[in-house]
Amino acid sequence: MKQPDCCLTIVFPKGLEENMIDHLLEHPELASGFTTYEVEGHGQVAVYHSVNERVRGRAQRVKMEVVMDHEDAQTLIAHFRESLPSRDIAYWIAPINEFGRFA
Repeated sequence: MKQPDCCLTIVFPKGLEENMIDHLLEHPELASGFTTYEVEGHGQVAVYHSVNERVRGRAQRVKMEVVMDHEDAQTLIAHFRESLPSRDIAYWIAPINEFGRFA
């Protein structure tokens, strides 16, 4: 198993959640685990998919975090770009200085 050295964060519309999760589950060699939670997007580039979002000025999104190897993160991003091309999906990669378990 490769040593995780980055955190890939992906933010996407709630409607894509099942597709994103299914894609990760189909590639356990790239991501052995991940965390998702609901968030709200704000800003000039936010795309609102419902009247409720437009009225509230908040876009419902899901944030996915995967602690992994940087090379695998690049591979995963390429998979997502090919299978789910969308301007509504944002990502960033941040370095991880240390990762472990308590037991």
